[in-house]
Amino acid sequence: MRIAQVAPLYESTPPSLYGGTERVVAYLTDALVDMGHDVTLFASADSRTRARLVEARARAIRLDPNPLKSDVAAHLSMLFDVRARAGEFDILHFHVDPLQFPLFEAHARRTVTTLHGRLDLTDLAPMYRRWPRFPLVSISRAQRAPLPLVKWAGTVHHGLPLDLFDFSPRHRGYLAFLGRMSPEKRPDRAIRVARRMGVTLRMAAKIDAVDRAYFDEAIEPLMEAPEIEFLGEIGDRDKNALLGGAAALLFPIDWPEPFGLVMIEAMACGTPVVAWAGGSVAEVIDHGRTGFIVRSEDEAVAAIERIDTIDRAHVRQVFERRFSARAMARGYLEVYARVLGFDRGSRVGPEPEYECA
Repeated sequence: MRIAQVAPLYESTPPSLYGGTERVVAYLTDALVDMGHDVTLFASADSRTRARLVEARARAIRLDPNPLKSDVAAHLSMLFDVRARAGEFDILHFHVDPLQFPLFEAHARRTVTTLHGRLDLTDLAPMYRRWPRFPLVSISRAQRAPLPLVKWAGTVHHGLPLDLFDFSPRHRGYLAFLGRMSPEKRPDRAIRVARRMGVTLRMAAKIDAVDRAYFDEAIEPLMEAPEIEFLGEIGDRDKNALLGGAAALLFPIDWPEPFGLVMIEAMACGTPVVAWAGGSVAEVIDHGRTGFIVRSEDEAVAAIERIDTIDRAHVRQVFERRFSARAMARGYLEVYARVLGFDRGSRVGPEPEYECA
């Protein structure tokens, strides 16, 4: 199959540091190539891929030191190039949310759009009603809740290469937090839990400009406790060591998490996850088997006290079965086949799901 993968330009594909969507696009693209498909990746020039790379921008936007740049202009230029070459592909797979809709109405039936973010924003429902012909893919069933009556073509959970992270049969006793320093990720919960238990918490996190005031005012004062170690923003090599050595990953979210890539990154190391209930969590974590799902700091403390009842080898096995990059690619191939061969109509409504699980 001739497949175009269209990535966001905010990070390289995959990112060198923090980044979720571009990371998933990179792993999906390489897995499809390994399965024998002809894949072209539209992404920034600093991307690394086994596919044919079309360089849409010289450098990913976030790490480009030039302050005078336009993300909208960069993405529209890329989409113009994709449309000019649309005839070269059997399927056009977009990861830039709905930005391409006005440009690709004539090609809607040969497109798949994966929605990577939250879908409860005020303006989204009317917008999707304007373009009902585009097949959409959710990254969890929970993500769909705000938009039940759009053209869902499937649900495909994220996946990672099996060799990206090493299985760690033993931990070193500390807890880990990995993600963004933002209110919805609730790093304050993680810090309070670690301080209550007197256990070291190693925190690796990106601080966006929009979250700087939150970090300075609400989080940094809590880090003065001796239990807290702040590592800053890290890449995959350092993630491997951080997650592999952790007794548990704390995932103390306070928002409808669409997927939560860090949960399966931890599972790849065999590290159980203590996650607050919400969003996709119950689809990813098997309570009592690959981690614990909690609803309060008291429950989190109790879960951590029982963390060694979780079999780390089982956690890794579940990752390999459900959340590999190859499993993700198989899920998307089923979606592609359905979109191209079995759903030529324009009906809007709930669709059957294809999952990696």
